[in-house]
Amino acid sequence: MRAAQGRAVGERIAIIGAGMGGLASAAMLAARGHDVTVIEKEQWVGGKARTVAVDGQAIEAGPTVFTMRDVFDQIFHTCGARLEDYISVRRAEVIARHAWDDAERLDLFADPVRSEEAIGDFAGADAAAGYRAFRKEARRIYEVLDEPFLRGDKSSTPLPMMWRMGLHRIGDAMAMRPFDNLWKALGEHFADPRLQQLYGRYATYCGSDPFQSPATLMLIAHTEARGVWLIDGGISALANALRALAEKKGVRFLSGSNAAQILIEERRVGGIRLTSGDTVPASIVISNADPAALAGGKFGEHAAQSVPKMPESKRSLSALVWFAHAETAGFDLSHHNVFFSPDYAGEFADIGAGRPPSDPTVYLCAQDRSASERAPLPARENARERIQIIVNAPANGDTHHYSAEEIETCTLAMRSSLRRCGLTLEDPMPHELATPETWEELFPATGGALYGRASHGWAASFQRQGPKTKIPGLYCAGGATHPAAGVPMAALSGLLAARTIERDLASMRRFHRAATPGGTLMRSAKTGSTG
Repeated sequence: MRAAQGRAVGERIAIIGAGMGGLASAAMLAARGHDVTVIEKEQWVGGKARTVAVDGQAIEAGPTVFTMRDVFDQIFHTCGARLEDYISVRRAEVIARHAWDDAERLDLFADPVRSEEAIGDFAGADAAAGYRAFRKEARRIYEVLDEPFLRGDKSSTPLPMMWRMGLHRIGDAMAMRPFDNLWKALGEHFADPRLQQLYGRYATYCGSDPFQSPATLMLIAHTEARGVWLIDGGISALANALRALAEKKGVRFLSGSNAAQILIEERRVGGIRLTSGDTVPASIVISNADPAALAGGKFGEHAAQSVPKMPESKRSLSALVWFAHAETAGFDLSHHNVFFSPDYAGEFADIGAGRPPSDPTVYLCAQDRSASERAPLPARENARERIQIIVNAPANGDTHHYSAEEIETCTLAMRSSLRRCGLTLEDPMPHELATPETWEELFPATGGALYGRASHGWAASFQRQGPKTKIPGLYCAGGATHPAAGVPMAALSGLLAARTIERDLASMRRFHRAATPGGTLMRSAKTGSTG
């Protein structure tokens, strides 16, 4: 082990997976003097934040919405750097453009006053008043949960978190509304079903059905209201920036290397064996894979005992995603666009029944457009633009084969939804399509679930895997772990894993094996499970 600044010797730490959680924990732990190696089976870093080549163009093929910039500012600051020294970031003027048909359109803005005016023009004065009340409640839920939950330690139920908050804040604790249904709570603010649908959609940001989710998820709307940012090069550029930051702190990356087994020696972690047969010694391992991969034995039968299995029925949404380079016409696209289904309940009933929706809501990211009121294409010879199109789907990629006929049916349904709202796409268009089978191949044992566990019911958010596992020295991070799915949440999971490791190491140093006055040996502290 190498010497580290501020401590005698750093620990050897190996991280499986270079997703946002793995990258964040790697940078933070290296900054604290540890010897960190990241093992990534792909040639890229970022996990789901990747690009695919279509028609000679690099299309962002992962998450496209960047919020909670302060999380990343913190990571770079801790490592003695600034985010803006690595990527170019600018604030979006238009958060998203929404449409229900060719005549019903609504923009939400970075400026909440403009959003309120737009909602009033769209649905009337009562809707504008409802938006003010909704915005206030969403902000309060966010502020109540930000430190103790989103950035704090994992609790198994809301009760320990409420206890930490203190009885004097019982009003704040109840403001979380974990026992209330999201869809019904939105009805308290919006009589117009289109606005209920718009804000219900935020549940899908963590892969959940808005009709089964708790009202707590209203906080997601506030994370966007705090600022949506555009990155030159997209989220994959952010991942590459985190890699460069980590490498500057001494982290080694083994790209194209597959972890075959987490080695367990005397009931604690001893390192990782690669599929090549080589081993990476480590006293601490962070799995940045979905916990389902651990539980499914993808890293050995002993490691499979480290986390509980999650029933398939608890999986989050998957998606059908088209990565395209195509001409568009008719609809005035912004950077982020949502085209709503006329039957939202029917859409999620289809997904719940294990089939893609017949009349889907469609998200489209126009990657060459700015996020302003008028977002024309940059002047260029080729009229095509880079787009990513998402339709929610069931996470059945390990049990269901998407035939050519089914894919054609899904594509026609997607095009029909866009056409109803006035947008037409070049046909045929150069594209690649990812189905739940694709996601299962990239992220094994998930069925293609893109967000880990669905946030259905009051306790679901507290049942996500935490940083600690049942095996001492083995930790978890990533978008399928606490606190939630999404780019900033995955990074927060990495910060939590790093913080938990530091705390456990300090505890072991404090309670090391030593003789007591009576001659009895004290047991060394062990890293237990709170997962």
